[in-house]
Amino acid sequence: MPEMPEVQGLVDFLGERAVGHEITRTSVGEIAALKTYDPPNTALHGATITAASRHGKFIVLSCGDELHLVFHLAKAGWLRWYELLPTTLIKPGKSPIALRVALDDDGGFDLTEAGTKKSLAVYVVRDPQDVPGIARLGPEPLSADFTRDVFAGLLEGRRMQIKGLLRDQSVIAGIGNAYSDEILHAAKMSPYAISGKLDDADIDRLFDAMQTTLRDAVAAASGKPPADLKDTKRSGFRVHARRGEACPVCGDTVRSVFFADRSLEYCPTCQTDGKILADRRLSRLLK
Repeated sequence: MPEMPEVQGLVDFLGERAVGHEITRTSVGEIAALKTYDPPNTALHGATITAASRHGKFIVLSCGDELHLVFHLAKAGWLRWYELLPTTLIKPGKSPIALRVALDDDGGFDLTEAGTKKSLAVYVVRDPQDVPGIARLGPEPLSADFTRDVFAGLLEGRRMQIKGLLRDQSVIAGIGNAYSDEILHAAKMSPYAISGKLDDADIDRLFDAMQTTLRDAVAAASGKPPADLKDTKRSGFRVHARRGEACPVCGDTVRSVFFADRSLEYCPTCQTDGKILADRRLSRLLK
């Protein structure tokens, strides 16, 4: 799933390549992906892209102040860029293309989604805050006003496992399954630690790990074209998606806990005092 660093990389790319160009055509390949009808997607035809921005994992292409194309790539979505956009006809439901956007220089992009579970979402709105997922987002973790004390305030009194809290978009925007694993590994913290029980030293360590992990990932994604961003993301992981490999810090074997539609990865030595987490959702540490 694309998370904040990769989404920011896409925004930076679109800011350089798409801003200033007119949208000449949009073609919907997956009607269920289009979540709005007023304004219609055809309202984008002839509009000039004036800005590219990000809200959490949402990408916003603005055409002036009152027309915005917003999309969320969900778990299996991606943006495929073309310097010369294909002219083949998109047959709804017959390809992985959810939306095609053509620009006035013959370039453009497809929003694609792999697999059978379709979650990619596209919105055409007058205000990005009209998108429910944007309206309920928590603060951006790399914004200047997201301080250690603000973070501590979000943790206080919450009886949530810290892994779940980091992934909760209404608490903190932009972090998903992969970077929550990486942040917790860097902080040397169990994914099952309870957020409201963390002491000051825990909070300091977790905040510093969040800032360092996300800033390094954003820097790695900067300047990369969309086709390279996935490999860049994977190459930076220490534990996520590295089950069975050696932890680069201590050499212990990276372990997984599997859930219905995802898994988490962690290092027992670095994060759980050598204890192995049982492989079920509400597990306690095995004794």
